[in-house]
Amino acid sequence: MADPSSYRPAPGSIPDSPGVYRFSDSAGRVIYVGKAKNLRARLSSYFQDVVNLHPRTQAMVTTAAKVEWTVVASEVESLQLEYSWIKEYDPRFNVKYRDDKSYPWLAITLNEDYPRVMVGRGQKKKGVRYFGPYSHAWAIRETVDLLLRVFPMRSCSKGVFNRHRQIGRPCLLGYIGKCAAPCTGQVSQDEHRKIVDDFAAFLSGQTATYVRRLEKEMKAAAAELEYERAAKIRDDLAALEKALAKNAVVLGDGTDTDVIALSEDPLEVAVQIFYVRGGRIRGERGWIADKADGTATTGDLVSRFIQQTYAGDSGDAIPREILVPTEPEDTDALTEWLSELRGSKVFIRVPQRGDKKALMETVERNALQTLTMHKTKRASDLTTRNQALEEIQAGLDLPEAPLRLECYDVSNLQGTEVVASMVVFEDGLPRKSEYRRFVIKGVDGQNDVASIAEVLTRRFKRLLDERATLQDDEDPAANLIDPETGRARKFSYAPGLVVVDGGPPQVAAARQALDELGLGDIPVCGLAKRLEEVWLPDEEDPVIFSRTSEGLYLLQRLRDEAHRFAITHHRNRRSKSMVESVLDEVSGLGEVRRKTLLKHFGSLKKLRQATIDEVAALPGFGRRTAESVVLAVNAAATLSNPGGLEAETGRAPAVNMATGEILDDDVPAPAGQRSVEAADGDPGRTEN
Repeated sequence: MADPSSYRPAPGSIPDSPGVYRFSDSAGRVIYVGKAKNLRARLSSYFQDVVNLHPRTQAMVTTAAKVEWTVVASEVESLQLEYSWIKEYDPRFNVKYRDDKSYPWLAITLNEDYPRVMVGRGQKKKGVRYFGPYSHAWAIRETVDLLLRVFPMRSCSKGVFNRHRQIGRPCLLGYIGKCAAPCTGQVSQDEHRKIVDDFAAFLSGQTATYVRRLEKEMKAAAAELEYERAAKIRDDLAALEKALAKNAVVLGDGTDTDVIALSEDPLEVAVQIFYVRGGRIRGERGWIADKADGTATTGDLVSRFIQQTYAGDSGDAIPREILVPTEPEDTDALTEWLSELRGSKVFIRVPQRGDKKALMETVERNALQTLTMHKTKRASDLTTRNQALEEIQAGLDLPEAPLRLECYDVSNLQGTEVVASMVVFEDGLPRKSEYRRFVIKGVDGQNDVASIAEVLTRRFKRLLDERATLQDDEDPAANLIDPETGRARKFSYAPGLVVVDGGPPQVAAARQALDELGLGDIPVCGLAKRLEEVWLPDEEDPVIFSRTSEGLYLLQRLRDEAHRFAITHHRNRRSKSMVESVLDEVSGLGEVRRKTLLKHFGSLKKLRQATIDEVAALPGFGRRTAESVVLAVNAAATLSNPGGLEAETGRAPAVNMATGEILDDDVPAPAGQRSVEAADGDPGRTEN
């Protein structure tokens, strides 16, 4: 590993101009390329104390042995040069968006004398106009088959075209009216080009104009008593309507736009893009990338994605508007660069409301699904799971691979409704039947350290209690089965590793709790979310796993699942307490009728939306009581926040002051013994 100070440029040698820089290793391979408005300020940030850098940035600067830069005249030039260098050198520490599959395109070969429409995959070629990409090739072929009866352009290969040109007889498509047969001279080159232009215009979204033109031609043909021609146009219109029905209108203004959304975790990012033309979704595509540069913000990721996606495109291939989740810092430079490529003004915007905002949310859900499927596919591989457990064993110096992992997380809102979760992974996979939820009882206020200690004490006391009931003269494995029920004793298994969500304070509390119970042989570690560091008890420095480590990936999944489970429990309890606190203000409303309301509506949001008649229809409620309930709920809503979000939605937003997360209170309350988590496939129980 190189010392960054050994190749640090001399003071004053770095210009303060915009430019592009590249780090190279000792063998001369370029490992990172970046751009900056001010080269001196940006490069100086890499040569500060290494311990202050992000772990991935640390890895990059300690791998490098040289840094070089090129000064450019503007930010637009820096964008172009950065992209060229990334494409040329393929640096290992740059974000690389890669497809998880090959997407099909619909292409029109405008570079040929008689253009051809075809479905293909792979890289784009010059002189060919592309539409899509699409999710399924069969869907494109169905659409093309419908449109060829209206736009009978050539769809055959070059060999077939030349063969029928020689024999002077069209192919089957020519006989059934799905090709104008330019190979035999039935239409001239100019006439065929006109058909191709109409086909391309229709695919690019100019549908209304062409449909209106056909309708006028149909009416004119009927008026002139040309009924056969009118019937053919009628059938053409039906084919067009069927093709259009495959793509619903998502933007009523007929906008041409690309909608880009991201879903991130600390190691990877999924990007989804919807191609909207004429207000209709014409294609979609997804990418997965390793976040090699740990300092990259969402805006940086968006900027790099735009560069990679649109470089090499021109004209209508670049839409007039690009919708993004976050504006990049270099939006002005990107806009100018894209406008030059398109030949007209391009706008990069963040949708705020209306149909575009709703469409962005849909694309975000697709991005999240793409990332989830990628992670699930990665986690389901047995070899990968074994590798992850071996890496954890080696990295934490454990006596054996931790086949059973338990993770604990605490959730609260400003010290109220403090709860904790316990999730279990066995052999690298979730064991949801053994998840547990805890209500913190012995800690006042917001104290994660004390809460962790309480949870582990309660959990492992149960382990000791289970062990105390075992019979020493029997097979230890048999003692793990309850003889009365035949089921496994849930708390009889000691984990191979206890993981807590947090840093040194939480790890120390967990270690102390286990030591006090005489369970000092159970390993403990903590995973700090900020830098994904793994902390061990009584260690001054954390264990840093490689960013590509399967062991770190498994620990992250474990931590994230514990956080999700804790948040779900916390929201459920908060929703229930909010309903009960409002109902306490209704005079004459007893415990039975409060439970009826809680069971029927489930959340304060739904109760606020209920009418007097809906409440009065419940058993045991009269109209007067229903009026009192609705009045109390609405009065509480007005007092909590007379304006803002309350005025629009009828509820005040709950905010997690530790994370800044806005928490929705629309979470169903439990009915009977059925928990919310059980409904989601997590049959966890609350340990009171």
